[in-house]
Parts: sequence; structure tokens; C-alpha cells
Amino acid sequence: MIIQDTEKRVFTLQTRSTTYQMKADENGVLLHVYYGPKVHGGDLSRLIRYADRGFSPNPDEAGNNRTYSLDTLPQEYSGSGAGDFRLPSLELELADGSHVADLRYVGAAVQKGKYALTGLPAFFASPEEADTLVITLEDAAAHVRVELLYGVLEEYDLITRAVRVINCGEEPVGICRAASVCLDFQDTPLDFITFDGGHVKERGLHRAPLRPGVQSVGSIRGISSHQHNPFVMLCQPGAGEEHGVCYGAALVYSGNFEAAAERSQFEDVRLTLGIHPFHFCWTLEPGQVFTTPEAALICSPCGFGQMSRQFHRAIRSHLLRDVWKDRRKPVLVNSWEAAYFDFDAQKLMTLAREAAGLGVELFVLDDGWFGHRNNDSSSLGDWWANEEKLPGGLGALSKEINALGMEFGLWIEPEMVSEDSELYQAHPDWVLNPPGRPYTRGRCQMVLDFTRPEVREHIFQALQKVLDSAHVSYLKWDMNRSLAQVWSAALPARQQGEVYHRYVLGVYDLLERFRQANPHTLIEGCSGGGGRFDMGMLYYTPQIWCSDNTDAIDRLAIQYGTSFAYPPATMGAHVSAIPNEQTGRSVPLATRGTVALSGTFGYEMDLGKLSEVEKALVVRQIADYKESFGLIQEGDYYRLTAPTPDGAPTAWLHVSPDRREALLCLVSGQTHAAQPFRRLRLRGLDPELRYRLTGDGEAWSGDVLMHAGYPIPMLGEYQSLRLWLKAE
Repeated sequence: MIIQDTEKRVFTLQTRSTTYQMKADENGVLLHVYYGPKVHGGDLSRLIRYADRGFSPNPDEAGNNRTYSLDTLPQEYSGSGAGDFRLPSLELELADGSHVADLRYVGAAVQKGKYALTGLPAFFASPEEADTLVITLEDAAAHVRVELLYGVLEEYDLITRAVRVINCGEEPVGICRAASVCLDFQDTPLDFITFDGGHVKERGLHRAPLRPGVQSVGSIRGISSHQHNPFVMLCQPGAGEEHGVCYGAALVYSGNFEAAAERSQFEDVRLTLGIHPFHFCWTLEPGQVFTTPEAALICSPCGFGQMSRQFHRAIRSHLLRDVWKDRRKPVLVNSWEAAYFDFDAQKLMTLAREAAGLGVELFVLDDGWFGHRNNDSSSLGDWWANEEKLPGGLGALSKEINALGMEFGLWIEPEMVSEDSELYQAHPDWVLNPPGRPYTRGRCQMVLDFTRPEVREHIFQALQKVLDSAHVSYLKWDMNRSLAQVWSAALPARQQGEVYHRYVLGVYDLLERFRQANPHTLIEGCSGGGGRFDMGMLYYTPQIWCSDNTDAIDRLAIQYGTSFAYPPATMGAHVSAIPNEQTGRSVPLATRGTVALSGTFGYEMDLGKLSEVEKALVVRQIADYKESFGLIQEGDYYRLTAPTPDGAPTAWLHVSPDRREALLCLVSGQTHAAQPFRRLRLRGLDPELRYRLTGDGEAWSGDVLMHAGYPIPMLGEYQSLRLWLKAE
């Protein structure tokens, strides 16, 4: 709900549990008044205090009022170079060389429904489900207008924000920085939580109190990255899973980003989130509009768990465009760890027959099927089937796979090219690289210039021809290197600061074309695993390979960190062979299944090498997947314990929306002598109901399970439990 007091110029966004308010003051400065647990106090601007602060200058409108300074006021969208020395939201480079951006309120409008962003991903909603507030600001001297867009999805406590910058003058304007969101908090001690790591160790949770100055995470790799995720949190120092106020902020974007939090000299806090300013300068010609990516905000008055569940619900219902949304997704097997590049049609069919006999429903052919690719140094860009390996091409192979009762899927990496390829030999200028410089390679490959429509058109036509030749119901869209030497032959020197962002827009454009041309094909995102696991990609690829690390014990931490913003329905998770390729660890098949079953489920191994006992367990796991699919995909997710190195079990819970069913999952850690007896306190159940636990035989009341706890049996190292709770 959006409440607009036009006389006082106060704008209040009300969601189910939270209130967000801003006010344009007598000088036209749009002040950020409040964001937190829901209140009903009308105009809250009396919370804002004024004082004469040394070295904090006063704008012209304030006259001799030394208590009024942009440097001390909480602002809704901060400018730069005009007396506010904290983190800027907008930085302009004007024709006269100045870098001042000084915004004042012009007007506001409320619209039914949720705004959309041309060429960019965004949450969507019907007119009955959401409202939009548009507030217009202006820098009159620069002839620049700024539209602040707010989408309110009340049921989910979700507030989305985006910004349009409009050049109303007669000279080009350079945009050097344009954040998607700015949040100011007055006199609020806060912890900053980020999700960091690296390749095969993505999204580890890191929490620290904000110290004076700026703390930030971001990416200048051209992708959102394995190293830092474009989702961050601020919270009260004592906040936890079920208590304390916390704020989650996500950028719906897949390229360079920066999330920065500054604790000022007066102990106020400002958070900005948007495109990273590194090598970013967008030339805005007269009359043109630049639109920032969307940011998504959720405040939870009741801890991290509520925030996560609200994000999960909003993403599932208003961001994912899943071709399998209304039906169960098939259990898949991926050929990579079973065959790598060493395969032919006969070997693939042997793998497929073994999988089909166990109940697997989708066979995915990974890397090595195209050009003359027998290792990772050749053929990217040559998108046609290698008929020496696959006589009759993919059409013949997919026909045989379909005859087994299985669907067929395919791995592609459209954004890259190998030097040893026909495409590169024909078009060496189609890669990102400044003239006269040697190449910087990654995984023996270079990056195609997706800012150029002709490059995207060529890749689309080549791959669409492949897809038209076979019945492909699933695509794994991979991307296996960071961007370097970023320069486009198609743009003049003054626009080279646009390449990073134009590249991402090109990726989105091509993904949308493939979606439209292949409406029944699911596209799964991947970037060396979780290097581009963000809400922007989820708009086009409703599930993403969570990590190249398939070790079940490492995956506990990776999936735990991922779950703070992203629902289990989006996490690509497979059972792989042991000893594990990344860690060398051997974990029981049952435990590997328990971990993978809490994501999009499949196998990444040669199932024919399993013992008969293990094959029977695979059949059981597939049956469990079918039984629990709806609960895991649509239920509420509760983190019961965090992964720790001390041997304590990691546990989580899926609960149905009506709270009549739940699925408890637990994995034990390392075994130590004299292990303590442990009880696990569940969450999200109905305290008035009695639940019978499968495998236990006992019935327990919901309040006992939540407050007294469930006694965990003594387990060996890396063992698992997967218990159903069903209301009697």
C-alpha cells in the first residue's frame, strides 16, 4: 500500500510487516524518514534532528541556517559534490567538466501494478498484487531529471527500487555512478553481513559490526562473481534467525556491482547498492534515459528466517519464469563426471540406459559435443554437432534417448570463443580486447563482444539451428571466465565505459530470445558453478548450478549461505561420485542424496558403476524426490543449525504452507569421542497439532518439537537423517 500526503509531501509504503517513509522538505530535499517494523504514526519526520555541525556546509536554500546540511540529513537518493561527503548515489560528469549532482523534489505519482524495466530483469506482479510510486527529482542546473521507482508487493514485505536518469538538456551528460538504492539509518548500530568466497566455495556468511568509514563488497569481473554475492544484509547487533530487526538488499543484476555501507562521523549508516563505478561512464545524449538495475529490499522485524522466507516466496511467485512451474521437474543425470570429453554415442547410450533403468528422467549431455572439441582449448563458437562422436548428430542421439522414456538436455557456453575455432578465424574482432594488446585468456578462451547485435545474432542462429535439430527440453548455459581487457571495437573511445553494462544487457537480450524461441525448454544458469548466482539470472534461468563443488559436506555451507536470499527451488544440486573430485572426501550415498534432495535434484556420475545395493538406494532417492518435490519447491525453509567445523550436525526443515507436513533433514559432522546428547528444536510447526515422524513411529506435539526439541540419535561421521512429519 502506498499512502501519499500531497500537502505535506510525505510518502509512506506499507507492507504486511514493515513501513517505509520519505518526505520532501521545505527545501525540496527528499529525506529518508523511516524504514523498519510496521508503524502507524503519520508524518514521522519529527524523528530527524538538526544541529550546527562543523565542516558540514549548508545549501543555498538554507540561507544562514547552519543547522541544515546535506552532510547530516538522511537522504532518499544522495547526490555528489554538493556538500554531502558520504557515499553518493549519483555522480554526473557535465559538459563543463564539473561533477556535481544536486537533486530536488519535483513531483510524485502512484500507479496500480508493478513497473517494468526495458531490457532488464525485474520482479513482476499484477495490478491487484502491487503498486508503484514514482518520485521525480531534478538537478535544474545540470538539466537532469531522476525518477525514483518504488514497487510495493505488500504480501511479501518486498519493496523494489530502480532509477531512471533523464538528460533534459542540450549537451551530453556522463553518468559515472548511479546506485539503484540508497538507505540511510540514523543513530542505529548495525552489523554488515555479506556472502563471500571463491570458485567451489561460494557464498560463505561473514558478519561484522560496522566500523567508522566505508565497508564494501563487489565485483569488477564482469559477472556478479563467486567471490561476493550481490545480496547483503544489515541487522541489529543481537539479531539471529528468529529475533531482531534485519534488512536484506539484493541487486537484480548479473554484472559488476558494489554494495557499500558507511558509518559516518555521527554514527549514522548509509547503504548504497548498484552497478560498480569501476570503468563505468555512461554517455547520456540529450533526451536519452538511463535505467539502473532493480534492487529488492525486505525488512524483517523477526530475524533472518522471516526475511529469507519472504524473499523465497517473492522470488518463486514474482521473479521466476519457470517452464516447469506447474509440474514436477524431471530427475536428471549429467554426463560430465561420468565421461568428461571422452565419449561417443555408444558410451553415452550406455550411461543413459543405466540411468533410465533406475528411474532417471532427463539425460544431459555436457561439454564436448560440438566442433572438434576433445579438451577445453578448442571449438567454442563452432556450434554444430561433432558427427565423428555422434553419427547423425544430436537429432539421432536425442531420438534414442527419448526412446528410453527420458528427456534430453544439452550444455552450451554461448558467451565464449576459442582461438582454435572457425568463428574466431572469421571474426577475430568479435572478442573483447583493446587494439595492440596481447590477449588475457581464461580457461583457454576469450569473451565474445555481446554488446554487438551482430555477434548475438550469429550465436542465436547457430545455436537455434542445433536446438531445432533435436528435441531439447533443458539447456545448461555456462560461462567459465571473468572479463578482462574490456574494450569493444564497435564503440567510440568515449563510450568504452559502457561496455561492462552493455555486455550484461546483451546476455539478457540473448537469453530472452532463446526463451521466446524455445518456450518449453528450461534454461539452467551456470558460471563455473555459482559465479553468477543472482536474481538477475534467475529471471531468465529459474535455477542455477549452485557450485562446481559437489562434495556433500562442503555443499552444506554453500547451500546454507545461498538460502539467505535464494529458495531451494533455484539451487542446482546433484549427487556425484566418490572420492569427490574437488575434495577427495568419501561421503555415504544416502548423505549425498539428503543434501542434493534439498535443491533441484539429479546425479553427476556413472550410475552403472554402483553396486546393486547402491542402485536400490538411488531408486529410493528418486521416489523420495517425487514424494517431497512439492514440499521442497513450495514450502517454507527453516535453517535450524549452521554448518560448523566442530562436529555438530547441520539441520534444516521444509514446512508446507498449511503447516501439516514437514521434512526434517540433518547431516552429522566429524565424529569425536564422548559426543554430547543433542536435541534439535524445530520451527514453523503448528503448536496445536500432533506430528507423526516416519522412521520414528512416535507422535509428537508441535509445541514439544519446537520448544523442548527432538532428540537426535547418535550418528556416525557424515551420516544423515531425512524424517517426514505428518499431522495426525
